Amino acid sequence: MRHVPGVSLQRKLLLWLLLPQLVLWLSGGFLAWRVALQNGEKGIDQTLTQSVRALARQIKPIGDGLLVDFPKAAQDILEQDPADRVTYMVSSPPGRFLLGNAQLPPPPPVTVEVGDPFLYHARLDDKPVRVALLDVDYGTPQARQTLRVQVAQSLTVRERIAQELLEQMLLPMGLMGLAMSALVYAGVLRGLQPLKRLEAQIEQAGLRPQSGSHALPPIELTAAPQEVHSLASTINRLLDTVARGQQKEKRFLNDAAHQLRTPLAGLIGQTELALHESHEPAVQERLQKVLSAAQRSAHLVHQLLQLARSESNVEMQAIDLACLAREVAREWAARALAQGMDLGYEGVDSLPVQGHPLLLREALNNLIDNALHYAGPGATVTVRVGREEPGQWALLVVEDDGPGVPAEHLGDLFARFWRGSDKAGGCGLGLSIVEEIALRHGGRTVAEGMVPKGVRVGMRLPAA
Repeated sequence: MRHVPGVSLQRKLLLWLLLPQLVLWLSGGFLAWRVALQNGEKGIDQTLTQSVRALARQIKPIGDGLLVDFPKAAQDILEQDPADRVTYMVSSPPGRFLLGNAQLPPPPPVTVEVGDPFLYHARLDDKPVRVALLDVDYGTPQARQTLRVQVAQSLTVRERIAQELLEQMLLPMGLMGLAMSALVYAGVLRGLQPLKRLEAQIEQAGLRPQSGSHALPPIELTAAPQEVHSLASTINRLLDTVARGQQKEKRFLNDAAHQLRTPLAGLIGQTELALHESHEPAVQERLQKVLSAAQRSAHLVHQLLQLARSESNVEMQAIDLACLAREVAREWAARALAQGMDLGYEGVDSLPVQGHPLLLREALNNLIDNALHYAGPGATVTVRVGREEPGQWALLVVEDDGPGVPAEHLGDLFARFWRGSDKAGGCGLGLSIVEEIALRHGGRTVAEGMVPKGVRVGMRLPAA
């Protein structure tokens, strides 16, 4: 099952570090706005309380009546900031208009203590205002009366002050947020550098040609956090376990092939002698089947030996790939003619590469043998060597115009023990050996269908 990679660690860290910072920054701005509004409201409340007391002091009881001396007090109030609307109303008994603005909204239905200012929010002309209310007793003890004084002030100034304060705070807060975000981003990048180096080392190790017992070199980090060192140590232990498993597999393969070569050679020799000595058709038929099975087993043992050899440590040298291909094609020409096929070479005259002559010769032998085995009589087989664009790769392929391979099975050609047909003689290891040799040389295999029929199989090798 293929797992889709999730969000990168870098993005997750940035998300979890910057998102709370953004939330805190917005919360700080909102709290600053609320604090500015509350401070502005406190200033308005203090002003309204002083104003309502000052207006109440201008009312002087005379017997059962009132002497209202408002002109100067009202003028002082109204001459305040023109943008900060102020209005008042006097009523006695409370709610019965006497003087001021009759549209001033009444207080909420609560108990108001006489002589104690009461402040509340209201709306006047569909605009928010803050109202201070003060009830004052007057008259004789036998006929007490209550006078209500209300002073209202618009909240426009409070909101303007809060907005100015918020703007003054947001600029430094924004600069601090940007600076902190940049520091967090730089810190995340610096903190993830050991992981980047670890990834680069693993990638470089995976791209190197495998050799010997150390298929992948151990990961080395000189300066990295403890967690990354632990991860690298775990990977090294895993690589060491894999390397030991590969060594055991190679030793078993090599030992088994060597142990099988001698008895199989003896079995083939004895079967051939028995075929010459026996004249009964039934016995010869059975001996022929035994000989075919023994020859196929010997071929399998030979392929296993070549597979083990291709996975061993080899040293590369400068060779001419085109010259090697022509030489191998000449060696197979006689067999191709005997099977009724046309084998030839096409390509450049010279193409230097870094490689191992024996391994490359074995790979080309397997490619030609595979083509001659499956192409069929009358087919044309071509060994082709050339430089692939843009010139960084050397191409070594064997083409044939035989029945070919279905497109859906082209990817299975290099799988171990996979065979394209039930035709006798193959064991399904030849092209697998070609792939191992290509990987050992830092290259990769090629498998393409031909038009109108046939198949092209080979290797791409780094050009010298």
